[in-house]
Amino acid sequence: MLKLENVEAGYGAGRVLFGVDLEVMPGSCVSLMGRNGMGKTTTIRTIMGQLALKAGRITRFGDSNVPRDVHDIARAGIGLVPEGRQIFSNLSVEENLRTFHRPAASGGAAEWTYDRVLDLFPRLRERVDHAGSHLSGGEQQMLAIGRALMTNPRLLILDEATEGLAPIIRTQIWDCLATLKTTGQSILIVDKNIAALTRLADQHFILEKGKIVWRGDSVALSGDASVKSRYLGV
Repeated sequence: MLKLENVEAGYGAGRVLFGVDLEVMPGSCVSLMGRNGMGKTTTIRTIMGQLALKAGRITRFGDSNVPRDVHDIARAGIGLVPEGRQIFSNLSVEENLRTFHRPAASGGAAEWTYDRVLDLFPRLRERVDHAGSHLSGGEQQMLAIGRALMTNPRLLILDEATEGLAPIIRTQIWDCLATLKTTGQSILIVDKNIAALTRLADQHFILEKGKIVWRGDSVALSGDASVKSRYLGV
């Protein structure tokens, strides 16, 4: 689905990422973790083509051609749930969802439709006529995920999936992501909830000052307290 090889990127003349290697296999869920300011969002922006590569290679669905425009990358099959949600505040829930619908590729998984997204998020069904600005933070995050699913992505990327949400809403979001995983949806997720990530993700990558300093599965991460305290503790 996605492979980063020795990726370097940054802003202007400044480098943020230094030789990042990361891989998402079809049907898997991969987490990208690290403290604030370590390069997680920069990695996502580079994957999406919002930042130009300074070195290295990104292969998306077997295609490593660069540079590529952001909209071409999205059309290739990557759905992004950005940090801060970035929904259209003046559009209703229904308009936010229907505007982004793109039919699923032939031969793929069951298509995400307006009604299917509302089945996944019953809370949104109750608010289909509400403007995005009138939703709670949790509802906006559900809408942002639903909007990404409406593009019928081959790979779903979530940046800070549950940041700033109430505990009950966080639980609902994690349950939703677990449901998506059972459908075979490939997922790359950034979040700070280590316990939830170890239950959901198959592989974990930890960033420290723009470099991948650890990678492994949930069993290895759960059993290594030194890794969590060194790279993920406050």
